[in-house]
Formats: sequence, C-alpha cells, structure tokens
Amino acid sequence: MPIQRAEPLSASSLIQLIWLASPALPVGGFSYSEGLEVAVDRAGVVTEDAANNWLTDQLNLTLARGDLAVIAQAIPAFRRCDLVRIRQLNDWVLHTRETSELRLQAEQMGRSLLDWLRNHDGANTDHINAYAQMQPTYPVAFALAVSQTVADVRDCLLAYAFGWAENMMQAALKSVPLGQSSGQRILAALSREIPTAVEAAMRLLDSERQAFAPMLAILSSQHETQYTRLFRS
Repeated sequence: MPIQRAEPLSASSLIQLIWLASPALPVGGFSYSEGLEVAVDRAGVVTEDAANNWLTDQLNLTLARGDLAVIAQAIPAFRRCDLVRIRQLNDWVLHTRETSELRLQAEQMGRSLLDWLRNHDGANTDHINAYAQMQPTYPVAFALAVSQTVADVRDCLLAYAFGWAENMMQAALKSVPLGQSSGQRILAALSREIPTAVEAAMRLLDSERQAFAPMLAILSSQHETQYTRLFRS
C-alpha cells in the first residue's frame, strides 16, 4: 500500500523527488518528441494553441490512462517486493508500445535510469538487479527509483507528470517552433491539468488501463521517414 504521511516531505526528500523527475536527468528524454515533431509536420500542430491542445490531449488520453496508471501500481509493488506484479506491469508497457520509436524510448530510458541508479547512493541493489532481468522500461524504472523515497504515490505521479510536461514543452519550442513565453503558457496550462490526470490514473483498475491512441501511433510510425527531424526515431 502507498506510504501514509502525516507531515509534508522533508526538504531532502522533496529535492530527491524533483531530481528524479527532472528532464535534466541523463536518461535521454530530451531526444524524443513522442510524436509531436511529426504532428507539426503532418497534423497541423503549428501554433501555440494547437501545441497546447495536442499536449493536453496526450496527457489525459495516453499518459494518465497508461504510464501514470502503471507507475501508481508499480511503486507499492516495489515497496512490498512483489516482482511478479512488477513483471506484469513491465510487460504491459512493452506490449502497448505501438511503434518502434515508442518502444525504443521506453527501453533506452529504462536502461539509462537503471544505470544512473546503480551509481546513486541509497539505491536498492537487489531490486535493481532483479528488475534488470525484465527488459526494463522507463515508467517502471521510475517507479523503482521513487519507491526508495518516502514520497506517497500521488506526489510521485505529480512529479513524473510535471517532468513529462516540461520535457514536451521544450520539444514544442524546438519543433513548432515557439518562443519561451509561449512555452511557459503551455506549461502553465498542462500544470492545471496534471492533478486531475493523476487522480484519474490512481483510480484505474488493470482492466481500465489502456494505450489506445491510433493517431499518435500512425504519426509516430511516420516519424521514422520524416524528411528532416530533430528528435530520435
């Protein structure tokens, strides 16, 4: 079960959580646009409003119903050392990545986060070694990382979602392109949506979790042959 806290996070624990969710963590998140770059090229995402709407939909329709829901289940599973449950969740992530680039991102960032954890004080070596045998994915690796903190599940999901939003805002600045003020307005709009998305993710049962986003899958597959691109495919 999630850890119950009567008091706010300590400064050190809060910093640790922010650190783990930061796009500056050297796991390669900055090199992926998650379909946004090709949406600019082929789906008319060429203005601030269009980028804002695209990312808001992505937050609510894919992130909340997929990765955030997985992380919400994986954190308590790591805390109770339930590796069977971890494998189930990890396999779900692998099986629902519909294109090669989305799977590449999940696997590469998962491996990179595990490598980072191996060199980080306080990491649980037994958990890292056990999970490394499961073809790691980034959402589940993130759950492993934050499970070592005293943060509750909701705080962890809020941090993950904001880190995602910050990273995608930066992708929009480069690919639309947009100015810094536009980027901050998009980030503000996403921040208002994040708490609701997190609450929805925490309520989902296994049977309700999904990764159904056909347009995203189509655009992601088209990204592999896009004429010019800044982001990895």
